[in-house]
Amino acid sequence: MPDVQVPVLVVGGSLTGLTTSVYLASQGVPHLLVERHRGTAVHPRAASFHQRTMEIFRGVGLQEAVEAAAEKEFVQNGAIVSVPTLSSPEMQYFYRSFNEGVEELSPTRRLFITQIGLEPVLRERARDLGAEHRYATELVSFEQDDDGVTSVIRSRDDERECTVRSDYLVAADGAHSPIRARSGIDMVGRPPFAQCITIYFQADMRELLGDRNMSVVYINQPDLLGFFRFSITGDSGFLAVFASRNPDGTRDTHVAEDLDEARCMELVHQALGRTDIPVRIDDVQRWTAAASHAARFQDRRVFLIGDAAHVMPPTGGFGGNTGVADAHGLAWRLALVSRGIAGAGLLESFDQERRPVSDLAVEQAYTRYVLRVDPSLPREDLAAPLDDPSIELGPIYRSAAVVADEGEDDGALLVDPRRPSGRPGARAPHIPVEVNGQAASLLDLFGGDFVLLAGTDGQSWCDAAAELAASADLPLRAYRVSPGGAVQDPEGRFPEAFGIGPAGATLVRPDGVVAWRSAGAEDDHRAAVADVMVRLLAR
Repeated sequence: MPDVQVPVLVVGGSLTGLTTSVYLASQGVPHLLVERHRGTAVHPRAASFHQRTMEIFRGVGLQEAVEAAAEKEFVQNGAIVSVPTLSSPEMQYFYRSFNEGVEELSPTRRLFITQIGLEPVLRERARDLGAEHRYATELVSFEQDDDGVTSVIRSRDDERECTVRSDYLVAADGAHSPIRARSGIDMVGRPPFAQCITIYFQADMRELLGDRNMSVVYINQPDLLGFFRFSITGDSGFLAVFASRNPDGTRDTHVAEDLDEARCMELVHQALGRTDIPVRIDDVQRWTAAASHAARFQDRRVFLIGDAAHVMPPTGGFGGNTGVADAHGLAWRLALVSRGIAGAGLLESFDQERRPVSDLAVEQAYTRYVLRVDPSLPREDLAAPLDDPSIELGPIYRSAAVVADEGEDDGALLVDPRRPSGRPGARAPHIPVEVNGQAASLLDLFGGDFVLLAGTDGQSWCDAAAELAASADLPLRAYRVSPGGAVQDPEGRFPEAFGIGPAGATLVRPDGVVAWRSAGAEDDHRAAVADVMVRLLAR
């Protein structure tokens, strides 16, 4: 008999594992999370978070808490620039402000917060919702069979081992994922192209920063390629170094080799452009720059998310955001399957959807690395740079969990969120609405259930959905977006944004992705909705 029996075992208690735990707990799914380290992050990684990630956090009631934690770490909405040194007057702007041009696309905003600031917020929320977390606990082994996964975990404090029986195992165990390796899943993509370092230091940079609000500062000079981030007080930060110059003048992309404190101080002074500023080195992390993803994200009952599923350079800030999207995309499926609402076939759509989107993010991060940081890298098969808001908010999913418009698939990878169409497979667009007289976003209607939205003449769709939900015990809610109704669209944007007329309807999944839509031509609305729900739930 196992010592512990739960529907889901999550291995890894960092950003993606904790996001998985928060969502599972919010849906009442019992699970156990184990993490080999004794606490949450101690290094300020993954500092930029995009609007889609913030929408996910908003959906579990965490937007305000995350924003408050972010305000303690950074001055928000700063510029992203490139300079020869921090003291140089020369400056190239990538963004003059981090939310430039995207303010109307979401009820949330991009922000900067490190994993040091974010992970405790996620951990506290998950535990408040009833999640069980065991830190200083490592996975020793696992075996899966047709009915579940048997894992052995061990406390690093007293070496005591126990057996966990779970229906599913989530690998959120990092870039060197032992679970991925034991599952025989290879990484595909571009091989490592730099051995990098991140130097955590203290120095008084307030004079150099002045009144400039700069969130990310790329250092681009012949002798050094990297980027700075600074604390809100301007007296500490970190310098990530991608490459330096060898004595013979060639580029050194193996910065992590033969490194000592004196060399770290030299690099910081070089990037500052001043040698008279006292610098204290607190820590140094070595890491490898690569751009690759797992050949598959699923091995029967084992699922890969986050760095276990993909690694990419930090240019673009896609890494942590892609991991959060993985966690969200898997957790809503696990919740429905674990509660007996959906068939296990629903889980197969996770790999179908997330792997192509992750591959796109990996390649876009590499493109930005080549264009912003190191143009000497090979450009064979270099992806053309795509629009940041479209990457963040516009991925198109194709899987059995999406019912595409009949005969219409142009093969597009992304939609432009500034021109939403409501096509199945895309994120439901943000529209300012009033819900029961209160200002809200249409996105606030989405969460644990499927949601049917109907036009002003679509009350029959809502009635059909309500009858079906009651008779078949389905997680399905319905709203008519109309003047005088519970959900009102003051700006009249709903029909065009979702591509339906007054008599049409659209169905949105728990993750806020459009699953299906109809112009209203069906004679039997109840039968139409029932057919779609059976397909989506893999019953």
